[in-house]
Amino acid sequence: MGLNRLDLAIIAIYLIGITLFGLRFRKRQRTLRDYFLAGRDIPWWAIALSIVAAETSTLTIISVPGLAYDGDLTFLQVVMGYVVGRFVIAFVLLPHYFRGDLYTAYELIEKRFGPQLRTVTSGLFLLTRAAAEGVRVYAVSIVVSIALGTGEVASIAIITALTLIYTFEGGLAAVIWTDVIQAAIYVAGTLVGIATIIHLVPGGWAHIHQVAESADKFRVFDFTPTFWKPYTFWAGLLGGAFLTTASHGTDQLIVQRLLAARGLRQSKAALLSSGAAILFQFGLFLVVGVMLFAYYMLPSAHFGRADRIYPTFIVSRMPHGISGLLIAAILAAAMSNLSAALNSLSSSTIMDFFVRMRAQTDERKRIQLSRFSTVVWGIVLFVLAMLCLHRVSRVVEVGLQIASVAYGALLGAFLLGILTRRANQPGAIAGMLCGFATELYLWLRTPVPFTWWVMIGTVVTFTVGYLISCLSSRTPTRS
Repeated sequence: MGLNRLDLAIIAIYLIGITLFGLRFRKRQRTLRDYFLAGRDIPWWAIALSIVAAETSTLTIISVPGLAYDGDLTFLQVVMGYVVGRFVIAFVLLPHYFRGDLYTAYELIEKRFGPQLRTVTSGLFLLTRAAAEGVRVYAVSIVVSIALGTGEVASIAIITALTLIYTFEGGLAAVIWTDVIQAAIYVAGTLVGIATIIHLVPGGWAHIHQVAESADKFRVFDFTPTFWKPYTFWAGLLGGAFLTTASHGTDQLIVQRLLAARGLRQSKAALLSSGAAILFQFGLFLVVGVMLFAYYMLPSAHFGRADRIYPTFIVSRMPHGISGLLIAAILAAAMSNLSAALNSLSSSTIMDFFVRMRAQTDERKRIQLSRFSTVVWGIVLFVLAMLCLHRVSRVVEVGLQIASVAYGALLGAFLLGILTRRANQPGAIAGMLCGFATELYLWLRTPVPFTWWVMIGTVVTFTVGYLISCLSSRTPTRS
């Protein structure tokens, strides 16, 4: 069926409207505190929605339904781990972030260990976050090229350029408030999509339920006693908890939002409430995959790969108007995630590297350099997305795998600083190197599921770091 003028008009109105809305915040950016932390004056509920939007990229919306289409709902076990991890962050890590005027997660590392480890942790963040975001930006091309027929390169360029405009001008305030709108759009769009699929399937929900039940699509828990499956109960719960503790507790992408809250209590409320929202949201995306299975009853290979099933359905089967709304919803997730990445990469670059080397630079110059850094990272992510063309299959898993490679080393270093007094900088650096090397080995040379990588990397980093610290010095480091 394809998109018609009404669909294209809806998509165009969204793209232009969200860009203009983000530009409204450009006049409020007078200091780095305004540009990178939104003046620390964002309400908890807006931060919660921004967190959800930041961790919900296009690859989530198009790839998670593919997981349920090919399998079942056992990915929810990982999401349950996401919720557990948020409680660990709220009561173990967050109180330390609010003891001082911090701009990035890695300033906490310097306060505890010293400047060298701050450089290592922030550098590792920049490297792996850029790589993971390159995959996410590439996922945009799958949707836009199917919907608009613009080609993958042009698709990536359009979304990157529009997102860069308001992120460049409006800083974190523009990022968070556009996230709020975009989260509402893609959740509403998904609900409309579910209702439309039910209407299109002969027999409605009763037939969908019957087909899914006979194919065991509604299975949520898998207690199979094996280490080699990624979505068992313990792999999901423990792996998801460690992954989220690392991604939301040590990754500048999320920590930056938590630091923008009006205080520790509001930051905790934002983080914990986002857990309930993310569980609901992933449930929606998985249900979409189950419903599409009942509609098509075809192997995912028929579509090329599972990631193409949902966008193909939207363009070819959805009524006009609704298909435009759903494509706009997917683009909303893409732009919210990309804007978050651009601002967090820029904040870490400026605060963790430039300001430390040029402490005397005036505030106006710092703002100019922050915007320039945002543009540079936009170009870098565009190039990385180009490198993903024809090299990436199931994008949601690839994105999680790239991020997971560094998270164990980062989380292990943070826990060394917070949970022990014996750990020192040389020991922590050695532990991080061992943890990172271990996770690289797991990724490249073993069949160990990615859900275990962060936990294994964290344990290796913490253990090696603590032992070397004890052997190299008998005196506690500064706290």
